[in-house]
Amino acid sequence: MKMIGKYANGLGTLSPSPSGEGRGEDIKQVYLVGIGGIGMSGLARYFHKRGCQVVGYDRTRTDLTGALAEEGMRITYTDSVDEIPSEFKAPSESVLVIFTPAIPKDSAILNYFKNEGFDLKKRSQVLGLISKEMFTVAVAGTHGKTTTSTMVAHILKHSGFDCTAFLGGIASNYDTNVLFGLNNVMVVEADEYDRSFLTLHPDIAIITSMDADHLDIYGDDASVKESFKLFASQLKEGGKLIHKRGLPLESGISYSAKENADVFAENVYIQNGTFFFDFNSSAVKIKNIELGLPGLHNVENSVGAIQAALILGIEPDKIKAALKEFRGVKRRFEYIIKTDRRVFIDDYAHHPEELRACITAVKSLYPDKKLTVLFQPHLYTRTRDFAGGFAEVLSMADELLLLEIYPARELPIEGVSSEMILKNVKASSGRICAMDEAPGLVQELNPELLLTVGAGDIDTLIQPLKNILSNA
Repeated sequence: MKMIGKYANGLGTLSPSPSGEGRGEDIKQVYLVGIGGIGMSGLARYFHKRGCQVVGYDRTRTDLTGALAEEGMRITYTDSVDEIPSEFKAPSESVLVIFTPAIPKDSAILNYFKNEGFDLKKRSQVLGLISKEMFTVAVAGTHGKTTTSTMVAHILKHSGFDCTAFLGGIASNYDTNVLFGLNNVMVVEADEYDRSFLTLHPDIAIITSMDADHLDIYGDDASVKESFKLFASQLKEGGKLIHKRGLPLESGISYSAKENADVFAENVYIQNGTFFFDFNSSAVKIKNIELGLPGLHNVENSVGAIQAALILGIEPDKIKAALKEFRGVKRRFEYIIKTDRRVFIDDYAHHPEELRACITAVKSLYPDKKLTVLFQPHLYTRTRDFAGGFAEVLSMADELLLLEIYPARELPIEGVSSEMILKNVKASSGRICAMDEAPGLVQELNPELLLTVGAGDIDTLIQPLKNILSNA
């Protein structure tokens, strides 16, 4: 494996600096507009670890922003110029301002930095600079990328190989979304939103899926696929592409959970709620792998992660040991309650294919239990574009509670509501409910198998629902 650059404590350098002037190590103050996002918070932790003063704004107080504050970062929830500290009021080589495209364009804080002449950088641009001279493993896909990138990082950590990692979720094994390593290897989740992943030039790229999504940005499915092809073309010289079998890519190593590919899983079986499988390639076979995460889709994710680890020279027995201990990502098939009498699972799924994989996994593990699904659609545009797909997949539920659409960065679209989904759902029972009604309805239903799914603020219901069901 070709190792590139010299780094202290695996934190890398920023050279040239994100401002385009001076050196990256001159950065002393970092302001993040939208610090509470999962990707932005990872950068906040990275710069805090480097000894920078880290300050940020987010509109919502969450467990994650609370954790950042406890770690020593200053956060405001008021979108006012008065909230910007004096040391961030004038452009300087020592000041870096990072923003997320999810921040509304009329944000007072965002527009102050723009109007005062700061050279603002997107999260993806900063990640691109950090990774520029590091040996980078980048994982992309419209779904599956968070779990797969976290698997890769966990294998490298658990095996003793080590890495630095920027993840799109909170890794349950480490209770964080950023890992710091002592070598110059970096694992990063490559986000396709706003074509962000095109700032990366990886040594190893994994592409888990290329389904239509973010059509408010891309316009159509063909543009989504073209963007992924561009990402694949940006491999460094001698780089390796690993991709799920069946994707429209002309080269690379294909992988699959159930079909013959360059590398694939076979002899998949479930024992006491745990998935086991064999990994097979022309070069190596790893038998009877115990996966610490359920679902055939996660078996498939692990096949791609295993291949990346093998390219890096990780020994098969160390890979096998790491996957047995893998505990997944918070809000990715996360067990909230798991007893003989009741099971409550929470998942971040917000695309029809993610929902299909999640619900299929739940039903394969608990075929004799009645499944109640509480789902919150995410974005008006996604609901408009995939209402039929959502209805088809949610029809797999026995009982459906459907929350109203979480708007995130969007304004309402006339005629687009959760009713678009519900009217075509064929579940035996389905209804729309408000957030404040959901706990009472769940208490009334007293489900033996509950699945909460969505990428909005549905996670604020998890603890109340856990309390209700634990005492029922």
